[in-house]
Amino acid sequence: MLGFAYIQAWQQLTGWLQSHLLPCPFKYITGIDCPGCGFQRSVVALLNGQLSRSFELYPPALPLLLVLIYLFADKKFKLDTPNHVVKKTIYMAVGSFILVVYSLKMWHLYIHPHTTA
Repeated sequence: MLGFAYIQAWQQLTGWLQSHLLPCPFKYITGIDCPGCGFQRSVVALLNGQLSRSFELYPPALPLLLVLIYLFADKKFKLDTPNHVVKKTIYMAVGSFILVVYSLKMWHLYIHPHTTA
């Protein structure tokens, strides 16, 4: 019975998060998606256990979350070298992934739009 209460509370929390997403100011002003558009919806899908849906909404969400976890762990346990080689490498890899995904998204939306028959 207690497990059902936890599941119901979790569903209420994710439902509340879904209905209180922050709007993107960049998209509001320009009408164009920013490189982070879809992150919030992706995290909510991930919290609901929908990994494939999360990846569809925003592929870099999971790597970004893993980087945040690593940063908190590094802050507490000093995991990196004094030159911060690991952090710099992770930043470059995740940043490159975000730019590639964003470029492909823009290419698909604006250069090669869907054609309907």
